[in-house]
Amino acid sequence: MSDSGFGDGAILVVAFEGWNDAGESASAAARTLRDQLGLVALYDVDPELYFDYQFSRPTISIDESGRRAIAWPAVTLFGPADGDGDIYVLLGTEPSRNWKSFAAELMAEVEDRGITSIIFMGAMLADVPHTRPINIFVSSDDPAVREEFGLVRSDYQGPVGILSVLAVGAQALGIPSASIWASVPHYVHNAPAPKATLALLDRLEDFIPISLDRGTLAEEAAAWVSGIDALADEDDEMAAYISQLEQARDTVDSPEASGDAIAEEFERYLRRRGRQPGDS
Repeated sequence: MSDSGFGDGAILVVAFEGWNDAGESASAAARTLRDQLGLVALYDVDPELYFDYQFSRPTISIDESGRRAIAWPAVTLFGPADGDGDIYVLLGTEPSRNWKSFAAELMAEVEDRGITSIIFMGAMLADVPHTRPINIFVSSDDPAVREEFGLVRSDYQGPVGILSVLAVGAQALGIPSASIWASVPHYVHNAPAPKATLALLDRLEDFIPISLDRGTLAEEAAAWVSGIDALADEDDEMAAYISQLEQARDTVDSPEASGDAIAEEFERYLRRRGRQPGDS
């Protein structure tokens, strides 16, 4: 690797739908980046190798001619159409099997395309209130990246998702990476969380050499907050619980609070997910 700063060469932004993507926040942020840059599909993995279709089911739709078409779960590498650009996006569904082969295949593609740094984006369900700014936790295993951006190194040990597997694969190749995670209120886990997507994009801009148009995300985030407020107004138990979360968050944000509070929250989330049946 060269001595240049993180992101000075070709950079890859990675997000996966599923376990790593509470409120569809990270995948929505990655799609925003892809669409604004006009990136095109460059490479697809073979879904037969990496997906259990009983777990990640294909979907069927009817096209304009009335024919039925099946869309299979996919993972796609997007990049500049004419090769004139240094930002790539890897987006898709978290695979359900053969993770070692999957990581090896993608890391080979990363090397072939001369990608020199990677940003992993994820979102977790957490005990946080929707009324406060979204918690963002950023970490890196690379000492130079931590020094450049003032990051921490996560000391979590336990069950992980595909993002961590790819991060370890990148580290083995000497490709520096950083991970950006958003905390999404667990009591609204069934709906997209545009406020978390907006927070991820805000933090992502610290690592990429472009500014992103937020479009209607600010309005969508405000509507998301208002919608949850309306639900809480009709549910005293929910309102009381949110008030407790607000008090806890305000305590964490106070000047006396520990700077490790968000990191500890992230690790609690992973430990909690690791105890659920079906996680690998």
